[in-house]
Amino acid sequence: MVRFKPNHLYTRRLSTSSTSNSTPYLNSHFTFFLSNQIPDPKSLLQTHAFIITTGHTNNPFIASKLISLYASLNKPTFSSKVFHSVQSKDAFLWNTVIKSQFSNGCYSKALDFYLQMRMSYILPTHFTIPLVVASNAELLLLKRGMEIHGLVTKLGFIAGNSAVGSSFIYFYSMCGCVEDAALVFDKMPMRDVVAWTALVIGYVQNDESEKGLEHLCEMHRIGGDGERPNSRTLEGGFQACGNLGALLEGKCLHGLAVKTGVVFTNVVQSSVLSMYTKCGTPGEAYLSFCEVDHKDLISWTSIISVYSRYGLSSECLHLFWQMQVTGVYPDGVVISCLLRGFGNSMRVSEGKVFHGIILRRNYITDQMVKNALLSMYCRFGLFSIAEKKLFDRVRDRDKELWNTMVFEYSKVGQESRCLELFTEMQHLGIEFDSNSLVSVISSCSRLGAIRLGRSLHCYVIKSLMHENVSIANSLIDMYGKSGNSVIAWKIFSRARKDTVTWNTLISSYSHSGRSTDALGLFDKMVSEGFKPNVATLVTILSACSHIASLEKGEQIHSYAKDEGFELDISLSTALVDMYAKCGQLDKSRKIFDAIKEKDAISWNVMISGYGMHGDAESAIEIFQQMKQSNVRPNELTFLAVLSACTHAGLVREGKCFFDRMRNYALSPNLKHYSCMVDLLGRSGNLHEAEDLVLSMPIAPDGGIWGSLLSACKIHNNAEFGIRVAKHAIEADPENEGYYVMIADLYLSLGRWEEAENVRAKMKEMGVRTRAGWSTV
Repeated sequence: MVRFKPNHLYTRRLSTSSTSNSTPYLNSHFTFFLSNQIPDPKSLLQTHAFIITTGHTNNPFIASKLISLYASLNKPTFSSKVFHSVQSKDAFLWNTVIKSQFSNGCYSKALDFYLQMRMSYILPTHFTIPLVVASNAELLLLKRGMEIHGLVTKLGFIAGNSAVGSSFIYFYSMCGCVEDAALVFDKMPMRDVVAWTALVIGYVQNDESEKGLEHLCEMHRIGGDGERPNSRTLEGGFQACGNLGALLEGKCLHGLAVKTGVVFTNVVQSSVLSMYTKCGTPGEAYLSFCEVDHKDLISWTSIISVYSRYGLSSECLHLFWQMQVTGVYPDGVVISCLLRGFGNSMRVSEGKVFHGIILRRNYITDQMVKNALLSMYCRFGLFSIAEKKLFDRVRDRDKELWNTMVFEYSKVGQESRCLELFTEMQHLGIEFDSNSLVSVISSCSRLGAIRLGRSLHCYVIKSLMHENVSIANSLIDMYGKSGNSVIAWKIFSRARKDTVTWNTLISSYSHSGRSTDALGLFDKMVSEGFKPNVATLVTILSACSHIASLEKGEQIHSYAKDEGFELDISLSTALVDMYAKCGQLDKSRKIFDAIKEKDAISWNVMISGYGMHGDAESAIEIFQQMKQSNVRPNELTFLAVLSACTHAGLVREGKCFFDRMRNYALSPNLKHYSCMVDLLGRSGNLHEAEDLVLSMPIAPDGGIWGSLLSACKIHNNAEFGIRVAKHAIEADPENEGYYVMIADLYLSLGRWEEAENVRAKMKEMGVRTRAGWSTV
């Protein structure tokens, strides 16, 4: 608000407009009125009445002071009445009344006064324009703002005043035209911290956080004394770092804030806390929280939410009680964070107890809390409680709970129940949101219910929801996994794309055996300016592994280094797998050894890599290292080491590993038995292999008998092979290979009649041998 000092000019104007001599009483009234103190409403009304009775109504200076004081007391209507009571209005008075409306959020009124000003043939000044442009920004009136921009350009205000230029940067950013805001900034001959800050925040608010950070760095690098980042600039920078998850850049900004002393302001302290919260670093977030001088509800919510995200429910609960000790009462957001913390930590009993506390202490149970309770019980797997105690009571009217249930059932893999609820929603006419639709499409994909998925696709098109990126991604995934790559490509080519969209189609190509197409799509993604993430690189490295494309795999590895990707465990494991499958075991081992915190997957990939190349000794060495680490071997670990023993013919070691599975409470499945049968059969232990198959607690499939049958053929044991072949045919009567092999075994023994009977049985069963073909 503009403040006025009772200088000689005011005194002169008062004396000339007054009809009587000034008295001490009168002078004291005017001295208080013209001071910087803001009176209470009653005193202001008394002073206003005194001004009217003493004939000072038309004094523009007194009128402007009255207008400003009424505005400061949130009485813009009174400000308007004072303005209209003045007969002669100059630009200063117009500016004052426009500001009175703007400062009270009456943006339309402010624009109305501006239009009246123009109709009165009074040109706006460089004080008028920022107020009017900001009003247009708040109302998102792009066309009217552009008209004012034309007038300002004609009057030459931008060249001589940075405040005017800054207001247009803010205006275009608010209207979503951030590139136009950048053009205004580039044409400004004089830039100050306000202009830089408006541009940085404009980029951040328009989801271009990376550009916002770039301009903040440029501001710091080339800016003069009047262009150093202030608390508002750094607030935008911290928000950008949080949006991007750019922890390193955020720490650098934090250091700058400490160095310049700006860190001690409440705005920056809250922004630093928010940044560390979004970057997912509970330790840094807590240290920042401790530095916040005035901890409000938002500060407490931020720190509780980051602990909640990582399932640190004990810490959440401690902060929750500590918050109330300081006099801050929890709202629905805080309570929802705690409930999600219990769900993420799978602390079932504590979650139930906290539910009881919510009911006993009458904490807020708004829609957000109900949804969080529902999600918590679904995460616990207690769907009966979720449905009977929470969902069934309001199921006829609460669409948000319906959508939450559909989403949660899909998330935990109960696709059938997810589809049931969704169908019921349709029958009851309950509106479903985009998250529910994505969940149902994903459930259709996992169940192979493509017919229902196509119906949903039709609904999406009719409802004009096909432009939703998440829905488009789920449809691409569904069609890609079902083998309809043509439809997946059509949806992809028409969709608004993000990184997930590219990843989804690349993944569908890779998993359907179209690895070359996946590699081509990755190149197209990079050429069109989209930045791959770690998930993209992991998927494309898998495609390289499938076709053993070492050259392309090395290119992806170099790209990851050049673009500054951190070799986390998933990316490192993908590189280990790619180099191993391309025959580069030394490179594979080097990357594997560099992984600091190895998980079961990384150990399994390295064991499997050695195994597929027949280096069982190295595979066993890696298994022993895994056993010494804190990582527990799983079923896939033993499958990899058994496969290595099979390739190397290590019968004794294979038996030892197979028996050792019981030490880890692991039960062998068909694949483990198949490996053992293959190992025993290849080494000539045919009877032992047969005994193992007959002792299996699960029914052997045709593959296991077929493996033993191949071993019989290798060792020329026709009689034994015939017995095994009968088991194989019984397990898989549609496999023509088994009929051919048993017929050949009969022929090798000169038993022509039995061989002929086998061929007759094939005809009777309708089993035909597939014709061979050649590409030559």
